[in-house]
Amino acid sequence: MAMTIKDLSEKLAKIDFCMLTTNPAAGVLNSRPMSNNGDVEYDGDSWFFSYEETKKVSEIRDNNVVSLTFTAPPSLLGKPGIFIAVDGEASLVQDKALFEKHWVKDLDRWFPDGIETPGIVLIKASARSIEYWDGEDNGRLNLAGTSAAEAGVV
Repeated sequence: MAMTIKDLSEKLAKIDFCMLTTNPAAGVLNSRPMSNNGDVEYDGDSWFFSYEETKKVSEIRDNNVVSLTFTAPPSLLGKPGIFIAVDGEASLVQDKALFEKHWVKDLDRWFPDGIETPGIVLIKASARSIEYWDGEDNGRLNLAGTSAAEAGVV
């Protein structure tokens, strides 16, 4: 049975890190680990805090096409883990209300002044499609132009 966004959200709740891949104008893909910060009410958007003066932010400004890859290991009982690949578009957000909405205390380690840290930016990665493989099932959700109800968001 095909998974919905809600099903994938439950899986993503157990995965803290993903690889964020940018596609700079030079055509060389760049990947780096990013934490979802426990922000797992997944509706097709992933949120990541960063500093504005980073290579990833510069690359997103040049080309906003990104991909995210999430992996969960097999369970202790031997059930296969899950692999999730998200193809999307990134935008850079400066809205302090959204900073506050997506902020978690663990971020203080990297951003010592919280949402008032100079140079902070929020990266919003909006999924266009999601592919998943969990050892028992695989599938693809196309989200571009899809309503939340069609994607299985309740």
